[in-house]
Amino acid sequence: MNARLVAALRLSWDSDVAYSFRHSPYAIVAAIVFVLFVGSAVFAPWVAPHNPFDLSQLDLSNSLKPPMWLPGGDPSFPLGTDDQGRDILSTILFGARISLAVGIASVLFSMVLGVALGLIAGYVGGSIDAFIMRVADVQLSFPAILIALLVDGLARALLPRSHESLAFYVLVLSIGVSGWVQYARTVRGTTLVEKNKEYVQAARLFGIHPLAIMARHVLPNVLGPVLVIATIHIATAIITEATLSFLGVGVPPTQPSLGTLIRIGNDFLFSGEWWVTLFPGIALVVMVLAINLLGDWLRDALNPRLRT
Repeated sequence: MNARLVAALRLSWDSDVAYSFRHSPYAIVAAIVFVLFVGSAVFAPWVAPHNPFDLSQLDLSNSLKPPMWLPGGDPSFPLGTDDQGRDILSTILFGARISLAVGIASVLFSMVLGVALGLIAGYVGGSIDAFIMRVADVQLSFPAILIALLVDGLARALLPRSHESLAFYVLVLSIGVSGWVQYARTVRGTTLVEKNKEYVQAARLFGIHPLAIMARHVLPNVLGPVLVIATIHIATAIITEATLSFLGVGVPPTQPSLGTLIRIGNDFLFSGEWWVTLFPGIALVVMVLAINLLGDWLRDALNPRLRT
């Protein structure tokens, strides 16, 4: 059993994707940065110097302190504080948790919805395919941020009292609804090719239910492009969430994301307290850049035409 496990690990290590990763310094650095962000966000209550949401720890006398390397800085607040006396480094760590959670959850929702509709459209065809694709074409005519604002506005109108408590789920829904089209179109195109191959025809002859054919035979063969899209889409979803939060329609200020922190710091940017908005902005840019680099590497690694 141990020999089989070692052989399996050696095979995975020597695979094309693993070989491409080991010989891509950009992918390695991006993976390290992304893992650091995820680890810091997940373990923020333990690694953050302060708890920025514990009112008993806040002191207004510590408000708007500069970073520790500037005159007036305090080593206990390495990146300075905001107008409420909250440690900027701690708010970035806690804010990254919400940004990553919204990005990953909305991408999972988009992926499940888009893959399901793409499989149905490509395998069934006919009027169902035409209807799904026309809905996708209509949605593509609108910017994703506009669709997200529309969904959020409808949620605010339908749930005026409980919107703040459900803000996270509304944000996931609004971003997820705006991003399913890419998955549906990609999966539909691949399904149109796969459903005419011999193994699918054989499954039909054996009388296997169409849903089982789509789940067992077609779906595994369309997941490669879907994973690439999902990796890149996480960065887009995080940027969309930051934009919505910057506009004031994202998560509430009591649970700020990186976009909310940037919006709060923007009020103090021209009064000299640049660190309140600069450091959350840098954290957002670095995190999105790392995810984009990983997505670019995964796209190249899974493309057989680019293998040497």
